[in-house]
Formats: sequence, C-alpha cells, structure tokens
Amino acid sequence: MGAALLAPGFRTEPLWLDALALAPEAAEPALPETADVVIVGAGYTGLSAALTLARAGRDVVVLDAHEPGYGCSRRNGGQCGASLKPGLAGLTRRFGSARAIAMLGEARESLEHLAAFVAEEGIACDFARPGRFVGAHTPRHYERLARDLEALRRALGVEVWAVPRAEQRQEIGSDLYYGGGVYADHAAVQPARYHAGLRARAEAAGARVVADTPVTALARDGEAVVAATPRGRLRAHDAIVATNGYSVLTGALRPFRRRVIPIGSYMIATEPQPEALIRRLSPKGRVLNDTRRVVLYFRASPDGRRMVFGGRVALAETDPRVSAPRLHAVMTEIFPELASARISHSWMGFIAYTFDHLPHVGAIDRIHYAMGYCGSGVAMATWLGRKAALKVLGAAEGRSAFDGLPFPTRPLYGGLPWFLAGAVAWYRLLDRLGV
Repeated sequence: MGAALLAPGFRTEPLWLDALALAPEAAEPALPETADVVIVGAGYTGLSAALTLARAGRDVVVLDAHEPGYGCSRRNGGQCGASLKPGLAGLTRRFGSARAIAMLGEARESLEHLAAFVAEEGIACDFARPGRFVGAHTPRHYERLARDLEALRRALGVEVWAVPRAEQRQEIGSDLYYGGGVYADHAAVQPARYHAGLRARAEAAGARVVADTPVTALARDGEAVVAATPRGRLRAHDAIVATNGYSVLTGALRPFRRRVIPIGSYMIATEPQPEALIRRLSPKGRVLNDTRRVVLYFRASPDGRRMVFGGRVALAETDPRVSAPRLHAVMTEIFPELASARISHSWMGFIAYTFDHLPHVGAIDRIHYAMGYCGSGVAMATWLGRKAALKVLGAAEGRSAFDGLPFPTRPLYGGLPWFLAGAVAWYRLLDRLGV
C-alpha cells in the first residue's frame, strides 16, 4: 500500500527545490585566513546576519557543513507566523505582563520585517499573507483557543477571531475539527526561493558563503575567535553561530548542543490535483495547522495544485519513504478527498526546540548565537539573525525582548534527545484523550 502511494518519479527531496535551477557549488580556491566576522551556518539566520554585516562594511565569511540552505531553511513548510509556543498566558505567568507583551510584540515585528524585507529587496518567493486557520481537534480545545484569541486581541490588538464549527467550512474543507481560529496576518512563502534570494543579496553585499566546510572547533583565542575546519583555520574578531536544529552535529558547538533539541519534522507533497479540489480543501488559501501537541501543519502549494502536509508520524527519526504513507494516512483523515492522491515528494529536516520553548539570542564572549525557533523560524530566524549582527556592530537597534533569557539545558542531556520518543508518545496520548 505504501509503495502504491508513491508517484512515478517520487523524490525524497523538498518540493521547493523543483523551482530552483541549482548549479553545483563553486569550490573556494582556499579558505580565507581572516575575516571580521565568521558565521557558522548558511540558512536564514546566518545569511540574514551576513547581509546586515556586509552592508555595514564588515568582511564576512559564512561557513556551512553542506550546501547553503541544506537544513530547514529549504525544508520547512513555508508557513510564516508571529506566535510563540508558550502563548500570552504562559509568557505572562513566567515573565509578567509587560515582558510577555514585549516578546509577542517582537514576534509580530519579525513577521512585519519579513514582509517589508521581501518587498523592498524584490525577492521573488511567492510571499503572500493569506492568514492562518488553526483547527481545534476537541471541543475543549476550541473553547481554550477562543479564550486565548480574545486575550491576544485585547492585549496586542491582533486581528484574530474564533470560528465555530458550523462556519469552519468557510476556512477548511474538512469536518474533522470542532471549529478553530484565524490569525489574519500570518503569511506563506516558498522557502527555497526565499533562501536563494537572501543568499544572492548577502553575496552581492560582499559576504563570502563557503559550502562543504564543517566547523570542527570554535573558540576564543585572545582578542579573536578561531574557527577550525578540515580546510584550515579562520581567525575573526567575532563569530555568530546560526546552526539551529543542526547545532548537535558537531562537538565544536558543545554549549549549544546541550541547549537545543533536534526534532525531525516530516513533509509530503501530493501530485498536482485539480485546482477546484484544492480550493475546496483550502477555500481561502490559508496556512493551516491544528491544536494537537504533536502538531500537523499543511497548506496548498503556491500554484494551488498540490497539498503540502507535514508533521511527526514516528516516535524515533525515520526515513522519508517510511514517513510518507503515514503522513498520507493522517492527511486523508482530515481530507478524505485526497485518499487517491499519490505522493510526489517526501522529505524531512531538523527543527530546534528549546527546553523553555522560546528562541534565544545572545553571546558567549565573542561568540554570538541565534537559534531555537521551535518550528516557527522563517520570520524569527531572519529577524534574530539580523539582531545578532546588530549586536556584533554594537548598534542599539540590536536590543531584543529576548535578551538576557537563561538558555536552559537538563542534566544528562548532551545533544542526543534520548527522551524524545517517550515525550512524543505521551503527547499523543494526551491528544487522543483531548486534554
């Protein structure tokens, strides 16, 4: 059954790459020996930082262990939000009302910045603001969601509202949910095209992006930071670590390995479907997800011909060929009309969760960092990459509501999330119970 669902030409690569004419990475003749700033990671965070620094006149080198964008910058679902995982109530309990509102306000600012940046730079990446619909998978979750949306609207003036079950067909072509909520300003983007545009502008500004060059050690050396790689050592005045969910793949980043939890997120794309069918399933073209703890997220492709569907469907990390039929089964619970739709692409990437469910930006000596987006990184990675660069420059604009947060870890955690399977199983049980 699983194999029958795979379309001819099935690929275990992101759908998004089909729109790019990818040339092989040009080999650097030699690794530069010095730079003003070395950045580890050439995803959204690293390239946003590189662009800000290069336009300020700094000599910037960006190192990536693979091709730039190899991680979730080209593997995410293209959903752009302005929310934080703890929500207004959770943030208020932990930090007080003023800082909670400041954090959520900055999350909204990150989304507005992304929209303005794409427009001002003329990046062709199918950016749109269709809004988001969140389906409530139990009546209890609908009641909670409606209360939370009203509190958010009152506190920040956000354009959000609850949608009762009797009206949800206006938002989603499914009867699975018990109503839901709309975030009117949330957005969508073609993630690989956005990454390509961001890289092009960083390189045009003078940043050097070096592929296939893993950093094996990164440490302060007197008044400099030295990045060691298999191709040599690079000495810089400052460094920025921008590796997010891939921070655990090298011992060079031990302080960050212990503070971010890599979690595989899996996606499929259907073969092209009749446009009328996709419009029935997503009448307003919104980005979509639901209130389950083990979150599902989905959307129509930018051309309105496919359903792109993501989530976690295994306790442990698995192969995209294994996850594909499982995701298809969950997708057809929501959209029975897609039961016969075959899968053209299946892929995965690692997001970075944190123990406090918040993103982090800061510095250890001259080693700056921005990471931990908890699955909501398109806007926030661009935003905090820029913030990290502004901190390197000593600019007052680099201040953030996320400054000074403790960056917690746990005993016995060194980067391998041995507890993840148990946590996912527990959250699934809570989802089934509707708690």
